[in-house]
Order: sequence, then C-alpha cells, then structure tokens
Amino acid sequence: MSAKPVEFVVDIRGQICPSTLLTALKEINDHRDGIRSGEVKIVVLTTNRNATSTIPNAAENMGYRVSVERENSHYRIEIEAE
Repeated sequence: MSAKPVEFVVDIRGQICPSTLLTALKEINDHRDGIRSGEVKIVVLTTNRNATSTIPNAAENMGYRVSVERENSHYRIEIEAE
C-alpha cells in the first residue's frame, strides 16, 4: 500500500491568465518527478474561471490526472499521476 501523496498547494487566487497558467506549469515542472512517482499532488487554488480550463488542459496533455472543484469563492485544481 502506497502512502498518500504530499499536497503541494499553489495559491494563485487573484491572478489572471496567462499568469495563472505559467505559475501552475512552473510548479508542475518543478515537481514532475514527485508527481510521476505518486509522492506529490499539486493543488492549485484560483479565482480565475479561465484557469479551470487552461491549467487542466495543459496538465492532461502532459499525462497527468486532473480534477476541478468549486470551493466557496475559488476553484481547487488537483494534479496528480495517472
């Protein structure tokens, strides 16, 4: 049984595209080995609705599993290994 991945939270609430996408991509790339091994899960918090499509599309194209949920006044985007 593998351990639960460590959540690395990226709080970009208040930022707009393309800054949201660029920030998320930097974090994904910085933690790619941990994500691919299942040790790390990236959690992006954003208030930008466009980011709920741009970030998941980019991450899925990179081969990651992505989920998006609405939480009160922001969105939570989780990026993890397939």
